[in-house]
Parts: sequence; structure tokens; C-alpha cells
Amino acid sequence: MENKPVKKKPWLRFRHRVVRNLAAMILGPYSRLAYGIKIQRFKEQGDRQYLIVMNHQTAFDQFFVGLAFKGPVYYIASEDLFSNGWVSALIRYVVAPIPIKKQTTDPVAVKNCLRVAKEGGTIALAPEGNRTFDGKPVYIKPALVKLMRHLKLPMAIFRIEGGYGVHPRWSDVRRKGRMEAYVKRVIEPEEYKTMTDEELYALIQQELYVDEGKVTGQFHHKRLAEYLERAMYVCPHCGLTTYESEKDIITCKTCGQQIRYLPTKELQAVSGTFPFRFTTQWYEYQCNFVRALDLSQWLEKPMYEDPADLYEVIPYHKKRLLQQEVTLRLYGDRLTITGTGEELCLPFDDINVITVLGRNKLNIYFGDKIYQIKSQKRFNALKYMNMVYHHKNIRGGNEDGEFLGL
Repeated sequence: MENKPVKKKPWLRFRHRVVRNLAAMILGPYSRLAYGIKIQRFKEQGDRQYLIVMNHQTAFDQFFVGLAFKGPVYYIASEDLFSNGWVSALIRYVVAPIPIKKQTTDPVAVKNCLRVAKEGGTIALAPEGNRTFDGKPVYIKPALVKLMRHLKLPMAIFRIEGGYGVHPRWSDVRRKGRMEAYVKRVIEPEEYKTMTDEELYALIQQELYVDEGKVTGQFHHKRLAEYLERAMYVCPHCGLTTYESEKDIITCKTCGQQIRYLPTKELQAVSGTFPFRFTTQWYEYQCNFVRALDLSQWLEKPMYEDPADLYEVIPYHKKRLLQQEVTLRLYGDRLTITGTGEELCLPFDDINVITVLGRNKLNIYFGDKIYQIKSQKRFNALKYMNMVYHHKNIRGGNEDGEFLGL
């Protein structure tokens, strides 16, 4: 007797609509109070389903989308969200996001998107796949254009502005200021069907481009600069360094220069001179500095080292603590993790993907393992990711390679 294939349960459930409506009653007032945001309802939505394409500025962006659209929205989310045990199981049950492997091509995620679209669901994705650390958009994978074409849905371009001012990725605090979120335009399937992949990719970049490296209002808090060292590690005066921040001041621990972060997002030297007015300019300088760096001078001695806890991520299940209080070291061609047992050596050439999650967690995809590094609050995970991709660019014959992980 032949075994009949098991019929899949529908992705879309009535409870998702109930949860969305209940959440909107709470999150609408909270968003306005906590983020100072004005969300424009998408009145033209009607009964159509959409592919919502959004830029990514705060950890709360998905809720802004949900408040602009009626009905449930199915978000494409990093697999890290699904590796937190019972919490992940609860999230799956109440809102059913679509998991995707970060910084990799994920055919299963594509199939799930097609399944949701076929059932009539509206899907939301942030093509950047990452929140900005400096206020400018980050890298968008061109392969996302093919997913958009497969879905054949009208694309609603959703722009979020002011998020970097209110809550920068590197900060623990929200500032008092103003944000705005709205549908900028809709691109119909008939329109993008006539475009080349390159043209559609360029259009998406253009429509989502929001540059926060300018004065766009005032954003007030007593701790404006705190934890900016999670993003910055290159000093224009002394090169590679470490920073430490307190209140609205960040200090280079090598040369001692202090920079004040102003409510306008501008930077101001406390003493001496500082060549950058905004973090966007400073961050661009940092990336260019890394691209010109000769990594061979750090093959014997580490460039940086940090205390950390080491976890293994069991995808879509949980995170398992391997060892507490290890030492993570960054060399010019490898990462090492030293604890009480045998040293774990991760050559750059053998690292498949390395990515920063949240403010400063580090995920390392190595062979069939996913290691996660959690360190102290001031930990800068970016420098580890940047150096790995700089090495890979050199190995690939692209020494001036733009992509450094974001």
C-alpha cells in the first residue's frame, strides 16, 4: 500500500489576524510615545496582497509596517530569531514569520515565500538584511530581485526616516525625536516585468535610499554617545584603536581625543580637531582604512582580543553554551578562541559567512557549525567581520572590494 504524501497545514491562520489586531491596539500608542513616529496608513491597500520592501533602521521596524497595513503581514526574518527555544516556538505560533539564513542563498526560504504568496498572504522583507550602523543604507543582495520576480506581487516600497536619530543600532537608548514611516510608491508587476534585473535592482536601491548623515531635527538624551564604540574602531589620528564612551562623549583610548555626539547627530571635537561632521563620514573613512590595510603584519600577534562567551547555534532549535569566559583573538588570517580546553582556530579561508546580529553579537558559519560570540556591552563585533571579508576580497583578487560584511 502506497504511503500518501502528508498534506501541509496552511501557513496563513485566522489567529494571525486576531493577534495583529490586538497588537495594533497596544503598539500604535506605544510606537508614537516611544519612537515619536508618524505612521501613514496605506489607505490604497484594499484587499490586495503585497510584497512590502522596506529599509531597516530600528529593531521595531516590523511593527511600523504592521501598523501601516491592515491584516497580518508575514515577515522574512533571520534564522537567529528561530533558535531561541520556546520563545521562537511562540513567535512561530502567533505570527508565523518566514525564516531565512542570513547572508546566504536559501532556497527553502524562497519556497516558503511562494507558499505564503499562493495562500494570499502579504510578505515583508528588508532587502538590506541588516540595520545600518552609521545612518546610510547597507548592502542589498542582487539575488533578491529574482525572489521578487518569482512572487509576482505588487511591491509596496516602505520608507522609514529618522530611525537612526531616534535609536541608532549601536545604542541602548531611544532618543526623544521624530520619525516617519510611509509607503513611498507601489511598483506593479506589469511595470517591473519590462525591466532588466539591473534596472529593478537600481530602482529598489534608489527608492529605499535614506541618508541620515545630515541634520534632520534634534534627538535628545543624556547618553547620546554611549556604545558608539560598538561601531567605531578606527581613529583618524592614530588608526586602529578602541574607544570608550560615557554620556555624550566618546574617547579614543590610544590618543585620548574626545568627541561629543550632539542632538543634531553631528560630531564635535572636545579639544583639537576632528575631520568628520557625522558618523556616516567617519564610518566611510573606517571602511576605506580597512580596505587599504595590510593584514600580514598581524599573523604572529593579534590585532585585537576580547573576552567572550562561546555558543553553538542549533538552527531553528536553540543555542547551546559551549564555554564561558573564553578569549577571542583577531589575527590577520584567522580567529582563535581560547578557553580551558583545546584552542579553536578558525582560518578566514574556511569561514563560510560571518555576520553581526543585533548590536554586537557575532555569528560565525564554519563548516557545518554555527558559532555565536557574545561579549561585554562595549564589544565591537564589526571589526572581526570587516577583517574576515577584507581578507576574502584580497584572496579573490579584489583588494579594493567594497563589501566588508554590511
